[in-house]
Amino acid sequence: MSTETLAKPLTGRVAVVTGASSGIGAASAEHLAGLGARVAVLARRTDRLDELVSRIEKHGGTALAIAVDVTDAAAVRSAAGRVAAELGDTDLLFNNAGVMLPAPVEELAVDQWTRQIDLNITGLMNVIGAFTPQLVKAAGERGVADLINTSSAAARTVFPTFAVYSGTKAYVTHLSRHLRVELGAKNVRVSALEPGIVGTELSDHVTDEGALQWLEGTKETMEWLTPQDIAETVGFIAALPPRANLQQITIMPTRQPG
Repeated sequence: MSTETLAKPLTGRVAVVTGASSGIGAASAEHLAGLGARVAVLARRTDRLDELVSRIEKHGGTALAIAVDVTDAAAVRSAAGRVAAELGDTDLLFNNAGVMLPAPVEELAVDQWTRQIDLNITGLMNVIGAFTPQLVKAAGERGVADLINTSSAAARTVFPTFAVYSGTKAYVTHLSRHLRVELGAKNVRVSALEPGIVGTELSDHVTDEGALQWLEGTKETMEWLTPQDIAETVGFIAALPPRANLQQITIMPTRQPG
């Protein structure tokens, strides 16, 4: 095995990252490109995507920016077509777009419930629906493809006021386990990635005072994970031998209980 193959184990692969305009998505796109993958970055903020592509290309990588709202199924299908036409069939999908809006259920924050369900579940399914045919085709030709879905430690741990968010992430984890059985026979590996607290924009969207106080308090007791920690985990999953599938990975700050 050559030194380049060891340094860039994803050479020849085509990766798609959703929620790529910041945080985990942006860090993962840069890391996957650094491992040799051609990367398509999807999100709504065009300016952020353009900056990300520039950084990737500056370091010798190949990237394609596609501005898309994953809750728009037709737009996601169009994006999938662009990726296939310009980069080739996707064989690594990091399904990462999501939002976290905790609030006590008695506040009846229906708009926030809907936004979380629309993005964390419906958007996730739109992306899976659009790209699964490419994953299956690529796996048939190359022997392996990866579908990695961002869930959360909240999928299995009780956090007061996080009920709707946690419910959406429990859906992601359980869906991923089912899809692994369904697609594994076609050489498509499926993984649910469950991070604990990560320092990203996700927490910036929180408006509930109690949740904000809790999040701020955790900074005094632990060092949060970084987007780069998650990016390296995604790269590790994708670089495993085709015979190996990490179906569920929980990565926590060392001092975070749960």
